[in-house]
Amino acid sequence: MGYWNDFNDAQSNTNLIPKGTLAKVRLTIRPGGFDDASQGWTGGYATRGSTGAVYLNGEFTVTEGAYARRKIFTLIGLYSPKGPDWANMGRSMIRGMLNSARGISDKDQSPQAQAARRINGLGDLDGIEFLARIDVGTDATGDDKNEIRSAVTPDHRDYAQHMGLAAQPGYHPPAQPAAQQPVQQQPASAVPGRPSWAQ
Repeated sequence: MGYWNDFNDAQSNTNLIPKGTLAKVRLTIRPGGFDDASQGWTGGYATRGSTGAVYLNGEFTVTEGAYARRKIFTLIGLYSPKGPDWANMGRSMIRGMLNSARGISDKDQSPQAQAARRINGLGDLDGIEFLARIDVGTDATGDDKNEIRSAVTPDHRDYAQHMGLAAQPGYHPPAQPAAQQPVQQQPASAVPGRPSWAQ
C-alpha cells in the first residue's frame, strides 16, 4: 500500500485552536433584531432565542499571530428564563472585555476605571478588540468547538506582548521586571509569517 492508498496514519484535522491559547480578537455582533429599552438593549444587537433566552451572537476574529483571521463563535448571555447565572456570566465576560480592551486592571476601582467599564449601549461592544483566552467546548451536536469565555487583563504577564503595548512609551505593565525580557523580544516576531532573520 502506498502513501495515497492507506490513510490510517494520516493526522486527524480537528482544526481547533489549542485550549488556553491567548489571542487578540475583534468582536463583531451578529444582530438579532431584539430590543428591550428597559434593559438597555437597543440597536437590534440582541438576539432572542426560542427558549426566551436573550444573548449577543458574537463572532470573534483573531486579528494577528498564528491563527490570524480564524473565527470563533460564542454567545454572550444577557438573560435566561432559568435564572440569573447566564446573565451574570455574560456581564462578567463583558467586564473582562472592557478591562482588556481599555487596559484596566480588574482590581482598579478608581473613578477612571469605573467610567471605562460603562458603555452607552450594546453597539459600543461591536468592533471591540481585546486579548482573549481561547477555550474548547462542545456544539449542539456534541463536537468540539472553540469558544471564548474570558478576556485577559493587563494583570497577566503576557498582556502587553499580545496587545502590542510593550513598545509604547509610558506603558508600565504590572508584571515584575523579570517578566519584561520576553516582552522586549516581541518585535522579532511582530510581522506574522516573516522569520526573525528577515525583520
